[in-house]
Amino acid sequence: MSATKIPGPGTNVAVCRKERGLSQVALARRAGVSVSLLSKIEVGDRALTQGIAAALAQVMGLTLDELLGAVPVSKADETGLSALNYAIRRFDIPGAPPSHPEDLPRELAELNEHRYRTELRAVLQKLPGVLTRSTNYAHVTQSPDAWTRVADTYSVVYWLAARHRWMHLAELAVMKQRVAAERGRPISVVTAARDEAGAFLNSGDFAGGLAVVDRAIVEAESTLRGRDRAFGLGILHLRGLTLAGRLKDTATVTRHIEAAWRTAAEFPEDIDEHGIHFGPENTAMHVISTSSDMEQHRAALITADDLVRNGLTLPATRVGPLYMNLGRSHLALGDRGSALESLEEAWDVAPEMARVHPTSQELMRVLTSLHRRSNPRLTRLAKRAGVSF
Repeated sequence: MSATKIPGPGTNVAVCRKERGLSQVALARRAGVSVSLLSKIEVGDRALTQGIAAALAQVMGLTLDELLGAVPVSKADETGLSALNYAIRRFDIPGAPPSHPEDLPRELAELNEHRYRTELRAVLQKLPGVLTRSTNYAHVTQSPDAWTRVADTYSVVYWLAARHRWMHLAELAVMKQRVAAERGRPISVVTAARDEAGAFLNSGDFAGGLAVVDRAIVEAESTLRGRDRAFGLGILHLRGLTLAGRLKDTATVTRHIEAAWRTAAEFPEDIDEHGIHFGPENTAMHVISTSSDMEQHRAALITADDLVRNGLTLPATRVGPLYMNLGRSHLALGDRGSALESLEEAWDVAPEMARVHPTSQELMRVLTSLHRRSNPRLTRLAKRAGVSF
């Protein structure tokens, strides 16, 4: 076994537990997990899933993101993050409108292209300027389309913050997104609700997130028509099945999966609107992720085989997490070789996301802990991730 303690969210559990004077037995019983499982998570023999992490965090008086740990802000990102906070703070203090407002749709599209390629640093560098220009223009014109663009830009802010587990920023982003969306087109209110539910998901309040989704579904059914209605309901059901999966609520998972598939049938292929993808392929990816959350690992792998065989068309933002979830299922079934292969795929497809994603970090931690002999592939990957092994 590696003598080096590889960092990952699971390493925080013992630290937080001991700070609160809890024994493994006491924490395990209060969280409803076995002492054996908790022990294996702490030493790195089992991956910490976000469902278990949420239960442990609640017992210790933490939010999920606090237990998982925020990604430290690097020196290279400090300037961009300060500029982004400044732009958000001045939401209601409009400045000079952009000299070329016709460029705003292209700027947002380019920002989303960086997002789809999981180029987190490029997103952070460009976000403040795009957000400022879009907001200033919306204040001048008071156009629903302009405010919808502002809401869509705040959706990118939420995505970036959630990837780093900068949850104060994520929650601020969804608050501003909601305000902008209420001045925009009806579909933007639905996408804002989807991100608001995501903030609940990231903090570990899965039941609260489901309440947000249920409320938004009712609103979408009464306010949206045509393509917007199908798209809005689809993305809400995907969020709902993820939240229900973390709760291991089989009935609610089934309800959202069935509704998502019915809605996805209205789209021959996945579409990209408001920076969000929806369609048959993304629905399948969410089903795979939720199957892993529900510990239905063989079902997840079977669904993934069919999906990969047909060819993946979605961007790295979706494909990277797919391979992380496959690695999680392979590892749970005892197939370390396939788990490592999936983790390598995630790093190849979405390296910046793999570096900060808790699932990727946990896979790395457990694989390095379990390997008792030198493994050149794992050593190379650990070096790429910036950890010693």
